[in-house]
Amino acid sequence: MKTMSDILIIGAGITGCCVARELAAYHASVLVLEKESDLAEGATKANSGIVHAGYDAVPGSLKAYYNVRGASMYSGLCASLGLPYKQCGALVIGMNDQDRETIEKLRLRGEKNGVSGLRILEHDELLSLEPELNPAVICALYVPSSAIISPYETAFAIADHAALNGVSFRFNENVEAVHVQPDGLFRVLTSSDEYLCRVLVNCAGSYGAQIHNQLSDTKLDMIHRRGQYYLLDRMDHPPFTHTIFQCPSSMGKGVLVSPTVHGNTLLGPTAEDIVDPMDTATTSEGLSEVLRKAALTWPNISVRSNITNFSGVRAHLATDDFIVGPCDSCPGYYEAIGIESPGLSSAPAIAQDLAGMIADQLNLSAKSDMVPCSVLPVPFRDMNTEEREKAVAADPAWGNIICRCETVTEAEIRAAIRRPVGARTIDGVKRRTRAGMGRCQGGFCMPRVADIIAEETGVSLPDVKKGSGDSFILAGSVESFLKGDTAYDRSEY
Repeated sequence: MKTMSDILIIGAGITGCCVARELAAYHASVLVLEKESDLAEGATKANSGIVHAGYDAVPGSLKAYYNVRGASMYSGLCASLGLPYKQCGALVIGMNDQDRETIEKLRLRGEKNGVSGLRILEHDELLSLEPELNPAVICALYVPSSAIISPYETAFAIADHAALNGVSFRFNENVEAVHVQPDGLFRVLTSSDEYLCRVLVNCAGSYGAQIHNQLSDTKLDMIHRRGQYYLLDRMDHPPFTHTIFQCPSSMGKGVLVSPTVHGNTLLGPTAEDIVDPMDTATTSEGLSEVLRKAALTWPNISVRSNITNFSGVRAHLATDDFIVGPCDSCPGYYEAIGIESPGLSSAPAIAQDLAGMIADQLNLSAKSDMVPCSVLPVPFRDMNTEEREKAVAADPAWGNIICRCETVTEAEIRAAIRRPVGARTIDGVKRRTRAGMGRCQGGFCMPRVADIIAEETGVSLPDVKKGSGDSFILAGSVESFLKGDTAYDRSEY
């Protein structure tokens, strides 16, 4: 069955969600297709969560332009959506005279890009700011406007606001082919359906070039660059209060040591060019590299509190810059391709520009007002005693702790499933509530979370998945295993 919309966006990462929210301000039908089972399943869920200030991008590039503009939007955006945002600042450290030259060049580059407050700190001041820093450090670029956010929580809240204002989201829709029909409409074929639209927007991340090359004679070459990370458990006093970078290379900003907005410490990423954009495995070699390089920043590094490792894949174009805007050879087709770092920082500004261009082309009228976003309640773990008593009195589910590591209640998990673009998987609940984000990584709470998903959505318990694909968490009934059955028929459950 063909589904028609004015605007169809491919990809529900941070860029696609931001574009959808901007377009929700206009009178138009907007549909977002995502190949995975949830929002933010690509690079958005597996990056450093840094709102870069913009000192690193080449002046005059789209990366520089959108980085600085987008970063300036995040403080207000997060405040309006009730999201965590912390302007912790960043340090780019140097260990020798060559690093000092690089740092001075970065300062000048940042100033050309319009980044304010940059200055170079020397050894003593650095160690007074960050006592765990390598005492061999000689200087650093201080970047006070650098900030940290939760990238996937930001995408969830932005998508919710878009959905409240009429945007539709469809998941598990892998785009296999796109064509332009003789009548000018775009025909989009997915693994299960067919879609028509007047305007097509490519926010497909690692698959951006693949979509582009079907519609343009100017072919793009995308390099899939994997980054591996360590995530350490939350601490009352994390080892570092700033994001600590080493001097960048041609492969990126290098291995960082950074606090997260939830009090964890992040180490990584590596930069490995790979063939398969879906290959998000971690390797012993990659993780060893992270530790070796992070130890240059943090000599007393300890990973005893490591709770998980993960990797993400960046969409790096061979041209080393973003592509943003209309495709000249294909009217009605718009692109945001190669949105690697600083893509998270740039997404709100990219979305603002794309939505404006599309509105002009379709002559869309702006809505007189928008449904306000739903500001998320304060998490139970952050409430004081009086707030907790009021919450439990209003709904006893607030008093039922499901995740003990992160103190997440039944009420919060049910609310995550009931959101406008709600969770449908264990990982979807985890990223919206932090249930399963702690030291046991869901070892205790996963069965109860699965129960609640089944109750709220009406699916049978064996059909609840951990994430995308066939990631079922139950393989069969105890009775079937006792009988020695090896093949489990879900339809008979």
